[in-house]
Amino acid sequence: MSETNPYSTPQEPLTPELQRLWAIAVHALGIVLEFFAPLLGYLFLKDRGPFIRHHVTESLNFGITMLLLYVALAISIVGWFFFWVPPIIWTVFRIIAAYKASLGDFYRYPLSIRLVKN
Repeated sequence: MSETNPYSTPQEPLTPELQRLWAIAVHALGIVLEFFAPLLGYLFLKDRGPFIRHHVTESLNFGITMLLLYVALAISIVGWFFFWVPPIIWTVFRIIAAYKASLGDFYRYPLSIRLVKN
């Protein structure tokens, strides 16, 4: 027996064009809102189609990886000199991811710890 919430209504899958648009938006908003845009995208869009699920999961995993990198840099004394590196890394890779999403490709961030599974 599967337990479902009787008060929730299942959401319709998004069209391929809307999935691509939202994937681009999640990656692009991740430049400014590094962890929060992917988290919100994952919470609200993960069940709306396979393409958007892949992209929000990848974006969230990359955001978690960048957050862990900042924690590691903050803990080490030498790391304080390299606080300028993660914004460059996430800006470059998020632009690449948004571009790949616009082409309809399933992009995987390199150097990303995959804690959240598809």
